[in-house]
Amino acid sequence: MASTGNVSLKAVFFGPSMAIFQHDLRALWRSRLIRLWLAASALLTLLLVMSGWTQMSDASVIASLLFPYLVLPWFFVVIVLAVTPVSGAQAGSLADGILSRPVTRHGYLLATWAARLVTVLGVYLAVVVPAILVVTLAHRPVPGDTVSVYGIVTSLFVVGLVLGLIVSLGFFAGTVLQRSLLAVVVLVFAWYPVNLVLSVFSLEEFSPISLSQAIPTQLRQNPFAEDGAPGTQASRADIEAVANLLSNFGKVFAASPPARSKDGFFETDQFEDFSLFRVTLGYALPALAAIALAAFAFYRRDL
Repeated sequence: MASTGNVSLKAVFFGPSMAIFQHDLRALWRSRLIRLWLAASALLTLLLVMSGWTQMSDASVIASLLFPYLVLPWFFVVIVLAVTPVSGAQAGSLADGILSRPVTRHGYLLATWAARLVTVLGVYLAVVVPAILVVTLAHRPVPGDTVSVYGIVTSLFVVGLVLGLIVSLGFFAGTVLQRSLLAVVVLVFAWYPVNLVLSVFSLEEFSPISLSQAIPTQLRQNPFAEDGAPGTQASRADIEAVANLLSNFGKVFAASPPARSKDGFFETDQFEDFSLFRVTLGYALPALAAIALAAFAFYRRDL
């Protein structure tokens, strides 16, 4: 009887939310936006790998693959995905979804948020992980690198945290502003200026731009290696190669190529004190705060 009671309790509290999560997840993967994003992300990743295949070390190539998810252009896609389910344009379907099912507002909100988070992380990992395997396992005409499994896993983890923060901020903006276009515009014009200011102070705990510069250092970290193991920083050739690649990448979004700094984009010597714990807190706590505020605003909102 006890086990039956537990099953019934779980069915009452988690059954409707799980059903909404699964329905939303299937709808997202059937949408054209996700399919186009998956194809475009795979194409851009292929171009980045080909661009650095004969010039850049493993850490530099992997850092360039993570750059589009940290800075641009995929920020815009993630924001559009995040703001739509709680915007004013979806008010009718929101009301029908909540009133026609035995689910709370918080359960509905968290289910739709989780569906979008899983979708974003799924696209990200489905594209990046195979590319990283190819880069690290293939025999390329470049000197061997000291990228570690620990560095790869933790770098993928922190980029996933940034994507989770963006999804949470999109949910919060869509809930409060209730207009998809307005929420996207506000987030874009708030996100990039703030990140540019924070990147000046090399705060990788709060700025994805600085975090992208610190990724090569983290990729070479290996806490299980002996002290004094070589290769914890990028060489001058790596810095020049990455700067050259980013310069070519900038031509796609600008009429003229951006000016290249003397030391390149990835100033790895500035991030010797990279702390995975600080970075995790720097992105996880704001994400949790954003989803909590979105839940509160959604609870107070009239449907």
